[in-house]
Amino acid sequence: MCERYFPFRLPPSLAAWILGRVGSRISSEEPTLPVASVARRLGVAPSTLRTWDRRYGVGPSRHTNGRHRRYGSSDIGRLELMQRALLRGASTAEAAKYALEQMPRTATEPPEAVVVQVEERAAAPAEDHDVPSRLARRLSTAALAMDFGAVQRMLADTIRELGVLPAWTGVVSPVLTALGARWRGVSAGAEVEYLLAECVYAALVRATPVLREPRNQRPVLLTCVPDERDNLPMYALAAALAGRRIGAQLFGASLPAEVLAVTVRRSVPAAVVLWSGRRATADPRLFARVSRGRQRSRLFACGPGWDPATLPDKIELLGELTTAADRIEHVLVGARR
Repeated sequence: MCERYFPFRLPPSLAAWILGRVGSRISSEEPTLPVASVARRLGVAPSTLRTWDRRYGVGPSRHTNGRHRRYGSSDIGRLELMQRALLRGASTAEAAKYALEQMPRTATEPPEAVVVQVEERAAAPAEDHDVPSRLARRLSTAALAMDFGAVQRMLADTIRELGVLPAWTGVVSPVLTALGARWRGVSAGAEVEYLLAECVYAALVRATPVLREPRNQRPVLLTCVPDERDNLPMYALAAALAGRRIGAQLFGASLPAEVLAVTVRRSVPAAVVLWSGRRATADPRLFARVSRGRQRSRLFACGPGWDPATLPDKIELLGELTTAADRIEHVLVGARR
């Protein structure tokens, strides 16, 4: 269950190991990620990462040949530590200081990566306007206390206040991610993540209106690839599309390949969206299975499990959920109303 929301993140116990492997230098061959990819992995907005970099010095260490910043493994490790401190109730400045103390930057990191320490930025204004962070802390506190009613109320209020996708991106996904990291590989405490996942599922279902007259004549079929357990993002996407009066057929349980092919053939959807959260489940051959027959549907891959290099030419890879909802709406019905 824990790996469901945290398939690619490092447990806290590996922070020291990472630092030892990095040593006193950053290898020029170390794989790096752009801000959008790191934001997607951490479940925060790219603007939040830029703010953490600018105000608190917890940012990327490397540049490309242009102006773009790149995050290395040590940078992501610091961000993970900071995120966990935030969810335990620390302020943003305190969390950043803790992350930098636990995984200090090495003396030989590139000059542009040398940051002003947190103490020198104490005069920076607090992020009181960061509503998602405040709500995330409250939600994690309620979940850790196993307060089922409080978690339900928090989710309902958060979705009502922010909207489905902002609530998912800014609050729900970061909390699920942090709890998955905290309990990964530990039997005691996994009940917290189970409780939160069930509450999130129920909240997203309640936030999905039943459409009498959807704007699209043929539905969007949303489902996970076979053996994929991370289905909550599809519930968030279905709720968001319903809020835009886009009708969808959602199969929360992942369907076997042969069942998926029959379902597409009988449903005659306008578009098919296959979600994969892990590389191990993402099989590009599925698209050939579901595209057989006379009826043609637009085919989309969605989720961090898909490798763009392996997707067939006619398969479009969707970005994060808000971008995915925008793109699906545009393809099916045109401009948003």
